Amino acid sequence: MDSDSAHFWQTDTNVFVPTDYAEVQSRWAADHVVGAAVAGLAALTLDAAFGLPEFTPARLTVDLFKSPRRVPTTTAVELIRDGRRIRNSVCTLEQEGVAVARAVLVQYRRSEAPAGQEWTAETEELEAPSLDGLAAQNGSVRQMQSAALGWTSEIADHQNAARKRVVIKSVDVVAGQRNTPFVQAVTAAEATSLVTNLGTAGVGYINGDLTVALARLPRSDWICVHADTHWTSDGISVGTATLSDDSGAFGSGLVTALSNRHAQIDFAEIPPASIHNLATGAVRQSQTGGT
Repeated sequence: MDSDSAHFWQTDTNVFVPTDYAEVQSRWAADHVVGAAVAGLAALTLDAAFGLPEFTPARLTVDLFKSPRRVPTTTAVELIRDGRRIRNSVCTLEQEGVAVARAVLVQYRRSEAPAGQEWTAETEELEAPSLDGLAAQNGSVRQMQSAALGWTSEIADHQNAARKRVVIKSVDVVAGQRNTPFVQAVTAAEATSLVTNLGTAGVGYINGDLTVALARLPRSDWICVHADTHWTSDGISVGTATLSDDSGAFGSGLVTALSNRHAQIDFAEIPPASIHNLATGAVRQSQTGGT
């Protein structure tokens, strides 16, 4: 099976093996799997098991208990509540009998909006990056922008203290299975950690979770993750971002993160070819354990 542009092979009903695709490898450690792949696998598994056309996957929260490694990963799902308007389900990802991540999905039945008008945040008008020549590329595609800098593919260009945004086209999570719009949104939203935690010295926070909240599903493969807030204290970071596509904003990403300064990633010291292979999200290193 071709794994040139996928994170996992599916080898059994609920067993997935990381491929040799370069972007599966986390920069935090050579034998670790990137956070986007883990979150995407949880989203794909829950979507396949419990997705219904009349429901929107409104919130997915993925807790990363410990660093997922490049070993076979088993998924187990459970439908907690099958209500008329609300459905709740859980997916646990295990490696060698140990839970490494747990995802909780909330689905809402779509319906007619209530009467009246409500406040809605104004979104910033952004000049979109030029995607000419990028659409046909295999693998994920990332274009980043910050401050007065234009859109570039190099993260090192944006090691500054300015607000950041990134446009992403994610690869398939499982080889041979095209990402659903929900999975595409989740894998892109993992970049919330990148756009909020990237500073003048690189990325020094490692996220231990990801929450994706959606009012609707994305309408294109290209998703913009636009930093909204970044609060820090005592080595703890909280970052939020707006998710948008060609039709406008459709959801939000939220990550909490721990200082990981002993293994801080300075993209300016990484050769460009290696930066391209870096996943935008993070998973816990073994040193952090389950804290």
